[in-house]
Amino acid sequence: MAERAARRCCLGWDFSTQQVKVVAVDAELSVFYEDSVQFDRDLVEFGTQGGVHVHKDGLTVTSPVLMWVQALDIILEKMKASGFDFSQVLALSGAGQQHGSVYWKTGASQVLTSLSPDLPLREQLQACFSISNCPVWMDSSTAAQCRQLEAAVGGAQALSRLTGSRAYERFTGNQIAKIYQQNPEAYSHTERISLVSSFAASLFLGSYSPVDYSDGSGMNLLQIQDKVWSQACLGACAPRLEEKLGRPVPSCSVVGPISSYFVQRYGFPPGCKVVAFTGDNPASLAGMRLEEGDIAVSLGTSDTLFLWLQEPTPALEGHIFCNPVDPQHYMALLCFKNGSLMREKIRDESASGSWSEFSKALQSTEMGNGGNLGFYFDVMEITPEIIGRHRFSAENREVSAFPREVEIRALIEGQFMAKKIHAEALGYRVMPKTKILATGGASHNRDILQRWGAVSSFSPRKPALYSSHGEQVQSYTQ
Repeated sequence: MAERAARRCCLGWDFSTQQVKVVAVDAELSVFYEDSVQFDRDLVEFGTQGGVHVHKDGLTVTSPVLMWVQALDIILEKMKASGFDFSQVLALSGAGQQHGSVYWKTGASQVLTSLSPDLPLREQLQACFSISNCPVWMDSSTAAQCRQLEAAVGGAQALSRLTGSRAYERFTGNQIAKIYQQNPEAYSHTERISLVSSFAASLFLGSYSPVDYSDGSGMNLLQIQDKVWSQACLGACAPRLEEKLGRPVPSCSVVGPISSYFVQRYGFPPGCKVVAFTGDNPASLAGMRLEEGDIAVSLGTSDTLFLWLQEPTPALEGHIFCNPVDPQHYMALLCFKNGSLMREKIRDESASGSWSEFSKALQSTEMGNGGNLGFYFDVMEITPEIIGRHRFSAENREVSAFPREVEIRALIEGQFMAKKIHAEALGYRVMPKTKILATGGASHNRDILQRWGAVSSFSPRKPALYSSHGEQVQSYTQ
């Protein structure tokens, strides 16, 4: 009995852009099982590249909903073949790529509640979707619908105050509006609209799972203060939309027990709880165990900031979501497109392609860079919308070039100062126990991290900086 108790676990699922992944976590929070299905590699019949189909217009990007269903079938069968003991699963939850949406056809709910354990999900659900190729976060084909939504509520800033973001092409409300306008028959035959997260939870529930507050914040439809759908936004997007979305719920909600289909086919216990799935960005905040005042920075191809906020100030740049851990608080997300690719370009141009030389340049220059400052955007930036390289001397004159050591420090300090300024504009404040958690490729470079910590410490209260491995790179706590 002690051995069986030790194997009791929870499952975490990730329905991401390129794969479906599962991990099993025991009572000590140790991962003892994981597996994945890669769409391009394992489901070649769907013909995706990077898990998606990019349409001829270059703007429309979709994924086949049945590909996600079949991936779940495959991974569960792999677990069963490996001898995984489903009877020890106490609960499951997961995340889905944020901003993707799924359209259930009229009558699909009856199919979900009466699934036969003798057949895989793909065979039984293939006629359950009014839209077979679902819009995902990479889609940027809804510019017209975005402008219509902003106009309906009094402008971009008004929409941001209401829903946490100005209108974005990938956000679900605008995607729904496009489907209603261009394919009204499919919309009329849709009885439920899910996000990828609530769609995945619905498969396990055997009924429609509600949208959670955090993922729902990425739709341009949810009033983030009141946690209810905005009637003005719903009306601007499509008719009868509230009934197709259902009522949103807190992200930590237990939405029900697992479907009898999984009990009979795989041996899950009938009491296995399904906890609301959320978006991948809110899941990152929860998974990194951020607390109030903390900040996580992912230094990857693009740089992304996750912030825990108590009193947000929604703006035209960045996003405010409901907090997945504490429904009374909020999270902010800022994305900077010119991240590691920009750092690598300056490394190649000013440090002979060597990170070692790059670090030596940082070490040889003083904090503040003698008043020289640079902003580097080789591709159109998201936050803010700007392109080009802009260098300013200590006399506040724009110059065409810097010496190589000055250039390197100007890049790093400029990138991190921009992050700090935009974070504070959204309501972020350093708290007495603030931690900065850095992850992503550049987090392995201690010299880059120390510059980030130094820029972040321009405050009466100074944070402690941790690398992705939990190592305290530098403490600024007074």
